[in-house]
Amino acid sequence: MACRSRERGEAAMLDESGSSDVVFMPLDLASLKSVRSFAENFLKSESRLDILINNAGQISFASSNSQFERRPGHFFEVEVPESDSAELYRNTSAPSRVVTVSSVAHNFGHIDFDCLNKHKTLGLGSTMNKYSASKLCNVLFTHELNKRLQGTNVSCFSLHPGAISSEFDRNVNRTLVMLITPLSLFFFKTPEQGCQTTLHCALQPGLEPLSGRYFSNCTVRNLFAKARDDAAAKKLWELSESMSGLQ
Repeated sequence: MACRSRERGEAAMLDESGSSDVVFMPLDLASLKSVRSFAENFLKSESRLDILINNAGQISFASSNSQFERRPGHFFEVEVPESDSAELYRNTSAPSRVVTVSSVAHNFGHIDFDCLNKHKTLGLGSTMNKYSASKLCNVLFTHELNKRLQGTNVSCFSLHPGAISSEFDRNVNRTLVMLITPLSLFFFKTPEQGCQTTLHCALQPGLEPLSGRYFSNCTVRNLFAKARDDAAAKKLWELSESMSGLQ
């Protein structure tokens, strides 16, 4: 379990897993230093990486670039150290999978590359616009990653887990949360229900021919053209390399 909070991570291990084989390791995806440290520590203690699940996101109405900061964190986790961790899942552990949790909100996203280059943020507009753009980044990342994994026996998938009743809204205005709560009781998934598509992409046998595809409710779904744009995906990858210090 890779988590920012040791206290909460270890509590979840004890309360939920019931297994002594689950190990906590500190990881803050908003800090590339933390990501590098995590990768290095993982390589020292583990000999295989069969499944990597990129699952981080937040909605915050504070002025923050955190939506984009976590996206390079996922990128950094997959690609560095280039000769070590990438080698681990591409060769040592293959067949292996990289699963990236996105959202149906990607359909409303737009990536302003000029703004990214100038301000290192996904946009200067509303929080929801930035959130949607970050989820489009997740899908384009998987699209490009699939191309780069050809012939490696590693598959990758992106997905929409559904609207889930969790602490995802802990940074949202409390008045708005109170308005949403009644709806969540009837229309949102429980955490157990919400993890099913992630588990499907990680564990379901025979999905390898669908590598690079997007799933919702454990079913592969078609994407709009902007979410499978080869040029945009390549440009985003190269920008991620630059911003992560890998280029």
